[in-house]
Amino acid sequence: MKLAKLVVSAGAMLFAATLAAAPQVGQPAPDFTVKDANGQSHSLQDFAGKNVVLEWTNHDCPFVVKHYSGNMQQLQKDMQAKDVVWLSVISSAPGKQGHVDSAKAAELTSNRKAAPTAILFDETGVMGKAYDAKTTPHMYVIDKNGVLQYMGGIDSIPSAKVDDIAKATPYFANAAKAVLAGNTPDPAVTRPYGCSVKY
Repeated sequence: MKLAKLVVSAGAMLFAATLAAAPQVGQPAPDFTVKDANGQSHSLQDFAGKNVVLEWTNHDCPFVVKHYSGNMQQLQKDMQAKDVVWLSVISSAPGKQGHVDSAKAAELTSNRKAAPTAILFDETGVMGKAYDAKTTPHMYVIDKNGVLQYMGGIDSIPSAKVDDIAKATPYFANAAKAVLAGNTPDPAVTRPYGCSVKY
């Protein structure tokens, strides 16, 4: 009986620890220190005073391919024009789908006419797990004060069909616009969809 109680208690503590570790909107965004595709180190603190977008990505994922048909590139350009820092994060571990080296990252950026501020390599998955990044894409908006304001899906239709982009509610774009206007996104949390992050 005591053993059963101990197991239940340990399980509850582990669950509570997991909940505590998950990022929360309205709270400071988890800090990170990772290198970009050029070998330069970046932390969230480097971008203090700027709005920041985090985009988890995997170029082999059909859902990412859907949004890189032009939608993601346009969002990147729109955000950069408003002085927003856009960080594309690759948490695919070596040997897993979506893992790339610096040369491949540069080739993808050029070929797709993508416009991130930087591509971050998170091979250990430490950054992805700190943000509880589950899918590619998985989108986050952090305000100028370093507070996490949005996390979730890029839009409301969880398909890999390009035609669905125009029909969907653009959750991420709406959230980013709200933050830029000094408002709180509504909704601030949505369900992400896509391929699982390949930790």
